[in-house]
Amino acid sequence: MYKKTFLVWLFSACCLMPLAAKDYNASLFGIKSNGTTLNTTSIQKAIDYISEKGGGTLHFYVGRYLTGTLFLKSNVTIHLHEGAILLGSTNPYDYREVEKVRMPAFIAAFQADHIAIVGQGVIDGQGRALCYNFLDQQQKDLIPDPIRYDRPGYRPQGVYLRECKNVMIKGVTIKSAAGWTLEPDQCENMLIDSVTVLGLDFWNNDGIDIVDCRNLRLLNSFIDAADDAICFKSHDANAASDNVEVRNCVARSSASAIKFGTVSAGGYKNIRLINNKVYNTHRSAVTIAIPDGGYADNILIDSLYAYNTSNAIYLRIGARNTSRPAGTLRNVVIQNMYCEIPAVKADAGYPYEGPIEDNPRNISPASIVGLEGGHNVENITLRNITIIYPGGGNPHYAFRGLKPADLDSIPEMPASYPEFSQFAELPAWAFWVRHAKNVLFENITFKAKERDYRPAVVIQESDGITLQNVAYDEPAGGRKKQVHTYKSTNIIHE
Repeated sequence: MYKKTFLVWLFSACCLMPLAAKDYNASLFGIKSNGTTLNTTSIQKAIDYISEKGGGTLHFYVGRYLTGTLFLKSNVTIHLHEGAILLGSTNPYDYREVEKVRMPAFIAAFQADHIAIVGQGVIDGQGRALCYNFLDQQQKDLIPDPIRYDRPGYRPQGVYLRECKNVMIKGVTIKSAAGWTLEPDQCENMLIDSVTVLGLDFWNNDGIDIVDCRNLRLLNSFIDAADDAICFKSHDANAASDNVEVRNCVARSSASAIKFGTVSAGGYKNIRLINNKVYNTHRSAVTIAIPDGGYADNILIDSLYAYNTSNAIYLRIGARNTSRPAGTLRNVVIQNMYCEIPAVKADAGYPYEGPIEDNPRNISPASIVGLEGGHNVENITLRNITIIYPGGGNPHYAFRGLKPADLDSIPEMPASYPEFSQFAELPAWAFWVRHAKNVLFENITFKAKERDYRPAVVIQESDGITLQNVAYDEPAGGRKKQVHTYKSTNIIHE
C-alpha cells in the first residue's frame, strides 16, 4: 500500500513540474499596476495568448492590478512577485460564473491542465467591500437574494478551480474573498504548498475547501477563516475525495479547524492529516460528519496539536437527505493528539465570531455519534491522546443525568446540522459515545482542571468499546465512577 502511494505521489510530482515555456511581463499586454485601472480584459487576453502559444509564465511585479473574474487556461503560470497584488473589483457586475457549475469566482479555471499560481505576491478579493455592494444591489432587488439573511449567496469565491489537472499553488497569499477563499473542485494531481489563506472579511468565509479531489497535497500552509478552515466536502454523489494529504499546516477558525462535511453526497477515502496545529477555534479541532449519505473510510489523523479550541473530536452520522440511505463512517485512526479546551469562547474578539451557543449548557465532551437503526460509527481507533478540559460542570446550571429516562431523552436529531453542541447538555465531561461499534481507546488521558458533576465517559447504545490504559485526572474525583455504560455490550476495561 505504501509503495503504491509513493508511486502515485511520484507520478503527481512529475506531472506538476513546470513546463519549459516562455516568460511574459504583464506590462507587455498593457496591464496597469496603478490599482485603479480595471485590467480584466487585458489580463485575460494575456492568459489566452500564452495558452494559445503553447504555454508560459505571466509575471506580475510590484503594483496593484485591479481586475474582475480571470479564467486560467492550460499551460499558463501566474507568477506574483513580492509586492504584486491581484486586486479584486468591488463591483458585483465584474464577476462571471464558472462554466457548468454557475459559481462566480475571482480567479477561476475549468478543465484546465498544467496551471499554476506561484510567487510571494497576494490575491486580494476585497471581499468585505464587495459583499456590501452585493447587499446594496440585493436590497434594491437587482440581484436575487436566495439566503435572505443579508449574507449574499451569489458572492464570488476567491480561487475556484473545477475539474482541473496538474495544478500548483505555491507561496502566495490568498485573502479577503467574498465567499470561500480557495476551492479545488473535482481536481486531480494538485499541490498547494506554503500558502497563506486569510478568510476573515465576511460571514461563511471558509479557508480551503477540498471538494471531490484526487491526489491532492496541502503542505506547510497557514489558514485563518471566519468559517471552517480546512474543509473536505463532497458535492457529487458519483465522486469522492481520494488520496489526499494535509501536512505541516496551521489552522484557526470561527467554526471547525479540520472538517469533513457537511455536504457528503459522495465520500472521502484514503485521507491523511499529519503534523498539523489548531488554535483559537470556535467549534471542533476535528469534525468528520456524514449527514447526507455518502461515506468516510480510511482516514488517518496523526500528530494534531490543538490549543484553545471548544471541542476536540466530533464524529457524526446524520440523515438530512431523506431521499437516500444514511451514510457510513468507518476505519478512522486519530493518534498522537494533544488538545486544550477553554472555559470561555475560543474565538472571542475575532471580526466574525462563531455563534453563541444555546444555553444552558456546560462544556461539551468529544463525541462519536451514529444513528439508531444500525447506522453505527465503526472501527475507530483513538491512540496516544491527551485532552485537557476546564471541568467545573455544574448540575445547577444545566443537568443531564444517568438514569435511563435521562439518557433516552437525548434526541437523535438526524436532520440537524452536525455540530458537537447540537445535543445541548451531555452526560459526560470528556467523551460521549452513542451508536458506535468497535472503538478502541488506547493510552488516553482525560484531565479536568475542576471537578465536574458528570462521569468522564458515557457509552450508550454501542457495542465493542475497549478502554485500554485510559487515565482520568479530576480534582477531588476520589472514588467517583468515571465510565458509565447504558444499553451497551462488549465493553472492555483494561
